[in-house]
Amino acid sequence: MHEVSTRLSAEPAGPEDLDENSGPRPGAAQQEIAQEFASVAADISSGALEFPLPGSGRTSQRFAALRAIAQRDLCLARLVEGHVDATAILAELQGPTPGPTERWGVWAAEPPGEGVTATRTAAGWRLEGLKQYCSGAHSCTHALVTATAEDGRRLFAVRTGGAGCRPVKGTWQAIGMAGSDTPDVRITDLPAVPIGGVEAYVRRPGFQHGGIGVAACWYGGALAVTEPLRSAAQRGPDPHTDARLGTVDMQLHAVGALLDQAAAEIDQDPLDSSGAARVRSLRVRAFIEEVCSATLSHVGRATGAGPLCHDLRHARNVADLSVYVRQHHAERNLAELGGLVARPEETW
Repeated sequence: MHEVSTRLSAEPAGPEDLDENSGPRPGAAQQEIAQEFASVAADISSGALEFPLPGSGRTSQRFAALRAIAQRDLCLARLVEGHVDATAILAELQGPTPGPTERWGVWAAEPPGEGVTATRTAAGWRLEGLKQYCSGAHSCTHALVTATAEDGRRLFAVRTGGAGCRPVKGTWQAIGMAGSDTPDVRITDLPAVPIGGVEAYVRRPGFQHGGIGVAACWYGGALAVTEPLRSAAQRGPDPHTDARLGTVDMQLHAVGALLDQAAAEIDQDPLDSSGAARVRSLRVRAFIEEVCSATLSHVGRATGAGPLCHDLRHARNVADLSVYVRQHHAERNLAELGGLVARPEETW
């Protein structure tokens, strides 16, 4: 085992640490997702389930695997995507390889608030502060955490579950994505190992490739949401139901084709020598977010309240997708895309 990985080995917090009052979805659901996450992570480690690295020549297979997990359960996909993204980040920035029993998260959200600071001491780096939106806070054994150091923003590998890394009870009140276990985490004098240099996390080409991987998860969630509409259409011909299904099918087919094209472009230029990765990511994510929003609307208008009120799986799929796609920054991202494409092509 790589020395860094050995230094960071630890067990996650146990089920007794789960806050069963942290949201409307019972704590048992979070534990169930955590168990599924552990099983999928073990399959990845053994090679039974493959998520090829972005730019490896099999990026389309990676996106398809993320889509399949998301179609099964979006909360599970959130944890699995974090684990395989962490694996890709560590490979790109020459970090340790995750061990066979390790489950990694990427805790890099930086909304307004306290945040996390990093200090270099005689004993090594230490982290301090509050990190928000930490998916898998009770089930990850390790995490990649962004923090602000004296010389700028850096990425660090940490072990979770100890006294220096504690989920804050009551900070994840979500209905949608409740099972993703994404509370705030209080970090106190936490030993950390730097991964890459200043701003390396966001400047690497894989940052853009990984953003498309998240959108592949949204796509899987949208496919799951369409199931009641497909079932309704199969019960017999109805022009309105059929028109809604036709519209949804057309748009989701376009998403699949767009992801395949993006994967091929990533494989052709994994290091982003052309400088096109940011525009690609913005385009793909914006289009898929729009299709997901349209799918939620079409399915709801065609099927009415019935599936939302009587089909727990569908109700969760709708709630989960509605929250997950909000990782897209809406008009802020669209404005950035417009600004980029308005400039001469050589600038991007």
